[in-house]
Amino acid sequence: MPTASDAQFDSRFETLPSNQPVADAIRDNILQNPGFGKYFTDHMAHVRWTIDADWHGHQVRPYGPLTLDPAASVLHYGQEIFEGIKAYRHADGSVWTFRPEKNAERFRRSARRLALPELSDEDFLGSLKALLAQDHVWVPTPANDADECSLYLRPFMIASEAFLGVRPAHEVDYYVIASPAAAYFKGGIEPVSIWLSSHYKRAAPGGTGFAKCGGNYAASLAAQKEAAANGCSQVAFLDAAENKWIEELGGMNLFFVYKDGRIVTPRLTDTILEGVTRNSILTLAKDAGLTPEERAISIDEWREGAASGEITEVFACGTAAVITPVGELVTENERIRLQGDGNNEVAKRIRKTLLDILAAEKNLGGIWIIGYFQWQIGCSGNHRGRIRRVHSLTQHGKSCYTVHGTSVDVLCIELFG
Repeated sequence: MPTASDAQFDSRFETLPSNQPVADAIRDNILQNPGFGKYFTDHMAHVRWTIDADWHGHQVRPYGPLTLDPAASVLHYGQEIFEGIKAYRHADGSVWTFRPEKNAERFRRSARRLALPELSDEDFLGSLKALLAQDHVWVPTPANDADECSLYLRPFMIASEAFLGVRPAHEVDYYVIASPAAAYFKGGIEPVSIWLSSHYKRAAPGGTGFAKCGGNYAASLAAQKEAAANGCSQVAFLDAAENKWIEELGGMNLFFVYKDGRIVTPRLTDTILEGVTRNSILTLAKDAGLTPEERAISIDEWREGAASGEITEVFACGTAAVITPVGELVTENERIRLQGDGNNEVAKRIRKTLLDILAAEKNLGGIWIIGYFQWQIGCSGNHRGRIRRVHSLTQHGKSCYTVHGTSVDVLCIELFG
């Protein structure tokens, strides 16, 4: 039976080891309480693109400041994109990540919208593996089952050409940096308060709302300041056209659970970022006996559904926080709270399923499966509890595999181990 081998993951990345890595004792102390986004590993991955030479110069090199010309396009016109991915350490010491080629696909969509060159799956995923090969010691080891520690990977692309004219840059740099992370919200799974912005909009039709670019996040910061001033952890945005339809939070998608078993999320438009976690929840919801819907949801429906008890849960999702229940929506004139005991049973159940997948502690018929996505992974042998080795795996073209005669989607890939 032909199987892909790990050779397909062999990258073209030259490694330049740091001669000043963080001391073991200091690193171990950081990993005990890393927070989020405060500390960084010893290395970073880099690939350069020029209009004449395409992608070249693949390296993993010491982490450190970048050298940019003051006229670099990114500093003036914001031509940049990024992604966010988490890597988890398993009990055997190996390091895995969740659906990374979904991030690679979204990265390409963002690049097209921002007129940046598209990076191949091979280079995107190869950069993650190459960096983890050097910095795997920075992936935290969970202290217990409730410990949600991980290594947060941040791929990003910037227009680095020194040129003040307004056109797509002819020189671009791609990097991956990594940061050990604890739970995103300090309260963990505890419900958070969300501020509804009435003065600001995150995105408008025809704009960059569906792309993961810094401008979208910068546009949310003034509203985020409002949220913090009103005791809220995040901010929700309405649409720019009618000012009535729920879109998303500053960096997370929203889900609404109804008492009749429906689970609803705003349908994707060009003003909403398609989250990888969002996509996974829609599939897992079916397995949980729920009826997923993607449709427009108005602020009036949220208000009325909360008051009547029709809406029983609201939660936000994203790579950083996974799933976080929403306890209340705060506006300038009211607080919208749900009826009932607020145990957020559905959110907790789906969250646990996602975390179980990430930890590879459970097994569904020999392999975790969810929807379909294109990923070439080398697997062989027979291993009951992990995705690393899958019995009877046969590749069909580029995007589909068969396990025991059933087409499946491989969720997690091993980055190191």
